[in-house]
Amino acid sequence: MSDYKERNENEIFTKVLKAGRRTYFFDVRETKAGDYYLTITESKKSFGENGAASFEKHKIYLYKEDFAQFGEMFTEASNFIIENKGEDVISERHDKDFKSKSFTIDSEDEI
Repeated sequence: MSDYKERNENEIFTKVLKAGRRTYFFDVRETKAGDYYLTITESKKSFGENGAASFEKHKIYLYKEDFAQFGEMFTEASNFIIENKGEDVISERHDKDFKSKSFTIDSEDEI
């Protein structure tokens, strides 16, 4: 069995969150023993100096015995950020004078 086929046959549930140049995948997968676990993947599209697109991926594997603590810590950290910095986004990208780099896109597949 190919590695690709094996990796995708154990997917039970998937949700996708597109957020600018980043995409987050929430995938419920099944272990060989028949239990479920969650993978959270961040995929970030970037462009090289030659304009070629590439994707940088980071993955977290989260098992159900860690869900409660993970959720508590996520909530605590999220609340801390909102309480201390509010909900407005503060970054140069959101600055009205921000100038993004321009890239040449050769095909619709790169969008």
